[in-house]
This record gives sequence, C-alpha cells and structure tokens, in this order.
Amino acid sequence: MRTIPDELRAAYEAAGWWRPETLGEQLTRDLAGLRELPFRVHSDARPWSGSFGEVELLARRLAAGLRERGVGPGDTVVFQLPNWMEAAATFWASAFLGAVTVPVVHFYGARELTHILGVTKPAVFITAASFGRLVFDPEVSAGVPIVGVVGGSGSAAVDFDALLADEPLAGALPADPAGPALIAFTSGTTSAPKGVVHSHQTLGCEARQLAEQNKLDRGAQLTAAPVGHFIGMLAAFLIPVLHGKPVHLTDVWDPGRALALMRSDGLSVGGGPPYFVTSLMEHPDFSPEHMAHMRYVGLGGSTVPPSVTRGLADLGLIPFRAYGSTEHPSITTSRYHAPEYERLYTDGRPMPGVEIRLGPDGEILSRGPDLCLGYTDPELTAAAFDADGWYHTGDIGVLHPDGHLTISDRKSDVIIRGGENVSAIEVEEVLAGLPAVAEAAVVAVPDARFGEVVGAVLRLRPEHALPTVDEIAAHFAAAGVARQKWPERVFAADEFPRTASGKVQKHLIRRGIATSRRGEYDSSQLRTEIS
Repeated sequence: MRTIPDELRAAYEAAGWWRPETLGEQLTRDLAGLRELPFRVHSDARPWSGSFGEVELLARRLAAGLRERGVGPGDTVVFQLPNWMEAAATFWASAFLGAVTVPVVHFYGARELTHILGVTKPAVFITAASFGRLVFDPEVSAGVPIVGVVGGSGSAAVDFDALLADEPLAGALPADPAGPALIAFTSGTTSAPKGVVHSHQTLGCEARQLAEQNKLDRGAQLTAAPVGHFIGMLAAFLIPVLHGKPVHLTDVWDPGRALALMRSDGLSVGGGPPYFVTSLMEHPDFSPEHMAHMRYVGLGGSTVPPSVTRGLADLGLIPFRAYGSTEHPSITTSRYHAPEYERLYTDGRPMPGVEIRLGPDGEILSRGPDLCLGYTDPELTAAAFDADGWYHTGDIGVLHPDGHLTISDRKSDVIIRGGENVSAIEVEEVLAGLPAVAEAAVVAVPDARFGEVVGAVLRLRPEHALPTVDEIAAHFAAAGVARQKWPERVFAADEFPRTASGKVQKHLIRRGIATSRRGEYDSSQLRTEIS
C-alpha cells in the first residue's frame, strides 16, 4: 500500500475524518432507526418493493450463513449483480462480517471477471444467473470456495438462498478500521481493470463527505449508476443510510422510464455524469414538469463541458460541478449556492481535508482523508503515489488564485500535432456548438506527416447528417480557434463506449478508429465488449 505520513494520519484522526469504527459498525448503528424506510427496485427483470428492515434481515441471514462457512474479517467477498435488492444485502452482509467487499459491474465479461477473481482470490462470489449479457459461468468461478447465484442456478449448492442462515448475525464482527474494506476495479488507462483499495476509514469519510455535500432536500433519488461501480455503490448502499432517505434503484438506464418515475413516484435525478442528465432532456417525454425534480444538478464522474452547465442554467436549473476519481473520490466541488461562474465554469474548491497542487507539467496532485490506500498492483501504486502522500492523478488542470480548480485535460488525451499540444476538451467544447452534434469525443489519430492529428468522433442528433471536415473547419474558423486544433478526421458513432459511471472510454475509441474505414467509426464491437 502507499505511504501515508504519520502527520497526515494524526491530522485526519484529530479532525474526525478518520474514525475508530468499521463500515459494519457504522451500518449497524445507523440502520437501527431506519427499518421502516422504503427500499424499491424498478426493474423488468427483478422488481422488488420492501423496507430497509427487510433488506437488513436478509443481509444478516446471509452474513450468518457465510460465517457458518468460515467467512470473517479480512476475507474477500466479490459480487457481480445488477441494481437489485440482493446486491444491497450482499454489500451490507460483507460489511457486518468485516470482510473486504469487491463490487464488479454487471457488464464485465469473462475476461475481466477472471482477472478480478485471480487478483482478489475471494472466499465468496455472488452473481446473477443471467441479466443481459451477464450469464453465470461456473467455470470462471470454479476456484472460489463459496458461490451464490441469484435467480436460480439449477444447483442448490450455489443457490443464493441456500447460503442464508435461519438466525441472523447480530451486530458486526470486529475488524481494523484502517484495514482494507473495499476493492473497486476501474478501467481506463490500463489493459486490465485496476484494483483500488479503500479502508473503512477512507470509505466512511467519503460517504460522510458526499452526504454532507448533498444535504439538499431533493426527496427520494433514483439510482441508475451500477452498484458494481464505486459511485453507484455509495449512492445506493451508504449515503441513503446516512441521510435517512428511501432507496430507489433501477437496473437499466432508460430515460423514458426515469422520466415516468419522476412523475409517478416524485423521484429526483440528482446528476452524475452529464450523459445521464442530457439523455433525459433529449428524450421526447421530457417536459417542464420534470424540472421540479432536477432543480439541483451535481455533475461529475467525467468531463463537464461548460456548454452543458450553461445550458442547464439557462433553463432555470442550478448546476454545480465536482471532480474526483475512484482513487480519490471527492477532490473538489462547487457548492450549489456558490457564485454562478464557479458552479458553471470551474470544478470547485478542495473538499475539507483535501489538498491539491500542480506539478511542473500542470498535472494535478492531491491528497486527503478519502484518498485510497493504493492499488492491488504494487507497481501501479509506486507509479501513482509518492512518499509524501500525494496522488498523481494524470489530469491536467488550472488552479486559480482564489482556490478554484478547472480540469483542462487528461494527460493521455492531449494530442501532439507536429510538436504542438492540443487539448481534447477544448476541441470537444467547440464541436458541441454544431447543431448536428449531440456529443463529441476527440482523440489522437496517427498521421504520417504530423505524428498525430485531431480526430472527432461525433454522436449525432436525430435527423442530422455527419458534418464534413470543411463544414467543421468553417465552424472552428468562425470561433477563432487556432488552425492546428481543427479536426482533420471525422467519424460518426451511434453510441460511445462508456465506463459504469458514464465516462467515455477513449482508449476503446482509439482502437475502433484504428480498424475503421475512412469517415466511419464502427462502435458495435465496442458496445459488445462493455455492455
């Protein structure tokens, strides 16, 4: 794990950011007064309606059943489930046992899952019999001692219900609060998903930070982000407990269904990656009536174009931005009551206890009480964390004199055209001004003359044609953008490959371009890989 200087440990403990309790102890205390709260799953595949108390009872029966099979503090519990009630029961059960929980997004295939199981060597694996492209394959998990399958497996030995004890586990088993509590796998810059290790203290701090940040009275929120992903897991299983608010999950992101639930159940959509918000507003069922259920829109999880925040503000909404990652979940945020410029055009100020500074090349370095312990791969840990506790994010930013931070690019997304650096984010923002463009992803395209040139992959609005290179050049010229930043390759895509948090996976786009025909970008194979 990474080096954490003694003075930082002492400061985090003195401020109460790191507490001498485990997640299981925290959940045991806080769930005690919430047993009547509604817990609902809006799903065609596995709908469910009940209460926190019913989910907690199931979790405690599962915890007792696993304890009878020898599972306890420090053991690893992997689950790969959609946004179902059983995912909450598994997460809470693992916390009660003091185990290390490993959530896995439900659309990961056999290759990714084999890697994760090989790295974590779990005592328990809980999954679904089937959901979309997820189909239980006993060969993949053959080395795991305890396997439970939700939805019928054809074998009592691996049926989820067969793991439940008659008598529930009481309380929480003791564990080290500074020890690992969660391993979250994130994909992006490496070929295999990276395992990010959080402790009870870092994860508890992050949950409290987000709960405090989101004290707005939005009512019950709909959680569509996959619970196998870090932010979806927090939003579904920890933050509502701290808020004392009902849980509403959906296992498929369907903007039409989300809009209908906003009307029928009064649910709100609080934001997240811009894609979730813009897809609602692009849907034909969207109406002014829905505005009341999304007045405050917190955006993060991927790059937030100013055109999006400006457009939302012009509609009368109150957008605000945040910046973080699985490794360091909450680095900066702008408050909903902050001045408009800060909310719309910057990523806000550091969260309590968080420090940031810029390296010589503009790379953002951060450290704070919610920063992870490191990666499961020691080499990745050594490369990303230094001896003073700083995390080298790989993001490029501008730190304003008044303390605001603005993300300007990702180091891996900078296009070097003939020795000149071109910001992908800047080009994407200009492309967003074209009437035909619903969303743009800008990447480097290899070029014999310049080394790299700017490639624009465009998701088009309905009934619009792909703009030509000449039409785009005229648009950039009118905007006063330097010529070397103009896109020289243009591709169309019906959808982009995305992470579970909605972030566009540009390394997959670059791979798709490498095998595409001129002027075309075939995203079908990429969707097969990640959906």
